[in-house]
Parts: sequence; C-alpha cells; structure tokens
Amino acid sequence: MAQTNPSELVPPPSRCSKPRSRHSLPLASLEPLLQAHGPHEHAFEPGDPVLDLAAAAKQSSPSGGEELVDDAGLRQHWVLREEQATIDAIVSGKLKGQYYLLVGEKGTGKSSMLIDAMAKIDGEGCSMLEAHANPEIFRIRLGKALDFEFHEDNIGSLFSIRGPRDASALLDVERAFNKLEKVALKRRDEIGRPLILIINSTHLLRDDEPGRDLLELLQQRAEAWAAGNLMTVISNSDDYWVYERLKQYATRMHILPILDLSKPRAIEALRKYRSTYKREVPGPDSALLEQVYDMVGGRLSFLARVAKSPDMLKTSHDICRMEKTWFLNKCWILGSEMDDDVMDQQKYAAAAMVLAKALVEREKAMASVYDPVQGHILPQMSLHEARQVMTRADFIQDYDAINVFTIDSSAMVRADSVPMMRAFREICAEPGFGEFLEATLTRISDIESLGRTRELTIKDLWKGGQYRVQMADAKGAVGGSLVFEAVPREGEDEDEKGE
Repeated sequence: MAQTNPSELVPPPSRCSKPRSRHSLPLASLEPLLQAHGPHEHAFEPGDPVLDLAAAAKQSSPSGGEELVDDAGLRQHWVLREEQATIDAIVSGKLKGQYYLLVGEKGTGKSSMLIDAMAKIDGEGCSMLEAHANPEIFRIRLGKALDFEFHEDNIGSLFSIRGPRDASALLDVERAFNKLEKVALKRRDEIGRPLILIINSTHLLRDDEPGRDLLELLQQRAEAWAAGNLMTVISNSDDYWVYERLKQYATRMHILPILDLSKPRAIEALRKYRSTYKREVPGPDSALLEQVYDMVGGRLSFLARVAKSPDMLKTSHDICRMEKTWFLNKCWILGSEMDDDVMDQQKYAAAAMVLAKALVEREKAMASVYDPVQGHILPQMSLHEARQVMTRADFIQDYDAINVFTIDSSAMVRADSVPMMRAFREICAEPGFGEFLEATLTRISDIESLGRTRELTIKDLWKGGQYRVQMADAKGAVGGSLVFEAVPREGEDEDEKGE
C-alpha cells in the first residue's frame, strides 16, 4: 500500500477565505488602548471651573484666601451666615472623619457657602459637580469634575470587541471611584488631608430605582472614605426624601440644617448692603427694613432681590404675589362643578388646601407667632400628623419638591417660606373659601362613590317570575334571603281577569 504524504491531507486554501491581514493585532496588544485614564491629580489642584463660573473676578479676603465679586466689584455672597465657619473648616480639611448633608429650603444659601469656602482655599483639594436626574449626565459631570475618561471612543469597536462602555452609568461611576481612591490614598500619605467632593443639588436625583441605587452607591463610598480619612463627601438637598433615604444606612453622616436668617441678622444684612453698595447715607429707615422683613422673612434669595432693588417695598410685594400665584397655579380647587376627568389632579390640589387650612388654624391657636428677636414663628406639625390631616401619605413629597410645603430634618412640616404662609392666610381668609373647599371634597367623594357603584339588571320577572337572593357569612351560614318579584300596577290584575 502506497504511503500518503501528510502534506496532501491538508486541504488547499479556499478561494473564498481571506488571508490574515498583516495589520491584525492580537487581543493582548489592544489592552493598553482599552484601559481608561484614571482621575488625574491636577483635578484637585488650585483652581476649579465652578469658581470660574461663579463670579466675574476674585479679590483678597480680610480673613485670608479669596472671595468672589461680581462685575461691579461687589462681594457676590454678601451675607455671612453663622454656619460659614463650620463649612470653611470642612472644605479646608480640618474637620474629617465624617460626611455631610446640608438640608434646607431653596434659597437659604447652601451652595453659596460651599462656593465661598472653596474660594478661600482656591479650590485646592476640592472638586464640585451638579447632580442630575439622568444617571448618564451625572456620569459625564462626575468625569469632568474628576478629569476621568469613560471610553467615549473605544477602538475595540473596530474589531467587534465589546467595549467597557457597554454597561450602565452606575458601573462607570463605580470605576471612577475605584481610580479616585488611589489618588486619595496618595494624597493622604503625602499631605495628610482628605480630598473634598461636593455634590450640589442632590435632590435632583429621581426617587426611582436608578436614582436610589446611585444615591446608595454614593453613600457607601462616603461611609468608607470617611472611615479612612480619604475623602469628605459634602452634598446638599432642598428636599426631605434625600435625608430620609440616607438616614437608613447612615453611620458617619452629619446633618447641617440651613434655615432662614433671624430677624436681627436679616435687618442688619439689608442695612449693611444698602449702606455699603447702594451708598445710602445714613442708611434705610429701620421701620422700612422691619416692614420688608415682615413680608419676605429671612430667606436669602428674597433678601438679595430686595436689597438690590431701587424700591424695596414694591419688590417685597412682588415676591409675595409671585409665591401666592405659584401656589394657586399648582393647587387651586375647582368646586362642585368640576369634571370627573380632573379628579386625580383635584385630589392633589384639595389635599394641599386642606393642609394649608390646617396650618392657618394652628397658627390662630398659637400663643405667639412673632418674636421680637427671633422673628417669624411659622406654624408646623409633624410629618405623620400632616399625612393624617390630608388622609394621603404620598402627596407631601411632591409638595416639598415644588416648594409649597417644606419638611425639615426633624420631620416637621410647615409652609416653605414666610411669603408662602402669607399666601395661605390670604386664601383661607377669602369669603366662602371653607364652603368652596367642602364642595370640592364632596364632589370628589361623589365621583369616587359613582366609580364604586355597580348597576344590576334583573329580567324575566313578569308572569310570576321571581329571584331569590340568600345572604351567607364567611362560614356559609345563611343569614337571610331576599325575593325579587314584579308588582303589577293598579288595574293590570283586573284587565287580566277580564280577558
């Protein structure tokens, strides 16, 4: 038998098969191209884009460092709050071992204090980003703040290789934090101070599953970094639900409530601003300043608008009118003539009106609603009591989000601001408001009752036809019965007999 040459067993190359390209690279050679660049240390060097966007220029501060000024050379954040010293110590790294949550209503000065504290150290060791409801946008903003690249252009796609970006935004945030820990460890060994990561407007995260997962990831990292003095995470929130979510697993979290200014500090801030920046000599009248405070309270955002206005009283009235209009546009009721198609929205609005009316009635029962030193004392009630008054547990979070009612860190519910409480009083004092609210609630109850009503039609009852209905309990014992039969009208029996 003839021997076969082994080379003859190898089939010839097919004409359809393509030869391997000379430029083809093994997978191992692509690894350096697929690796992401970690957070660079210069992301925490002096200077920060947030400071560049916050003001037109900087000037030396008497207490050291720098402070932000506007185009006119005036100090941008012109009210120094009592909490500013604590914020400065946290941002400069003197206070460590904890992470912080600033809780307060919109316009109380939370972000301004953080930016001022960053300006005093020129952003050295700090990085700040704005939260967003979309996790993808949050991922991009985090990468910009940390100078971290997320494989936006992956060369592996040219070779049909699944890239690292074929994952969720949450995994990208986790990867960025893994790289960030290495930078924080190196800085702790060299300098001895933790890095500072500021997440502004945390309440913008959605209270859904992706948003809660992202918040849980941030808290887990904040707990671990605070324990090792690697990094201090500072976040602020206008809404209560963020604190309620974080409190469940918080061990090293410290709460900083940021409230409205007291009456003396608010009036002094207005007088100082008008005297220093508006060149009013000898300054505005004290009676005028007290009148302004009575209308707008100690909210910094309102005081800033009033202080810069040529007519402070007119601006104060405008603020009160805008707050009342906002509340009416969101929560006004439609009365007994409303259509059943708007019942869900009217449930939402009627519950807000019921709570506003309850706060006004509670204010009437209070011994004092105004303190000469402290200022306004707004009526408040506990969160569970507010839900009981509204007979709904889910609406209060939405009211907090639209800045109608507010829930503080002690779970107390009150009007969001002094102008909003004035709006509650004016609305409840309108003639016929109580009857109009009752008519709306009655109409809502009637529509719900109609939705629960079912119509039963019984046929074939003529000529002696009957239906018997038995009523039984849960054990099957018959407790009674009903018999349905047709009762002839007068004259029908005589007609039938005559026939």
